[in-house]
Amino acid sequence: MSGNAALFEPTPDRQRELRHAFACFGTGVTVVTTQTDAGPLGITANSFSSVSLDPPLVLWSPAVASGRHDAFAEAQTFCIHVLSASQLDLAQHFARNGDGFENFDWSVGPVGVPRFSGCLAEFHCIRYAVHPAGDHTVVLGEVTQVLHATDNSPGLLFKHGQFGQFSANTE
Repeated sequence: MSGNAALFEPTPDRQRELRHAFACFGTGVTVVTTQTDAGPLGITANSFSSVSLDPPLVLWSPAVASGRHDAFAEAQTFCIHVLSASQLDLAQHFARNGDGFENFDWSVGPVGVPRFSGCLAEFHCIRYAVHPAGDHTVVLGEVTQVLHATDNSPGLLFKHGQFGQFSANTE
């Protein structure tokens, strides 16, 4: 362990420290989309993970406090887009806004929800399960269609509140 480490109990008054500890884990960046009665909706999320190959399942976790939470927790279909390093503008836009799709190249995907062009991977899903999890909700999706880039382009990453990209250690 690093020389500047401190052991603490994650009590409510230590949430800032807990958030900083969680931020030590770098993640990929995704934008999740769905179709609502009001139109297409998107949200940036780094809480994405593969879960199972059989059946093919993924998960992500929207914050309960988000104004977009209910639409995504109730969505029957959604698409998770793994962003390339060149898609920072897409990530930043949907971190702040759920609409504004006209600013990006998109079309309707195979499960009837928006899909963005140029992503490293797309996971088109139907809702498999939804579970409350503290101040977030765990949304499990069964993957029905996958599209992924084959050129090994760098992905957009997020760590310690900053966006960046992976640089391979060539030593």
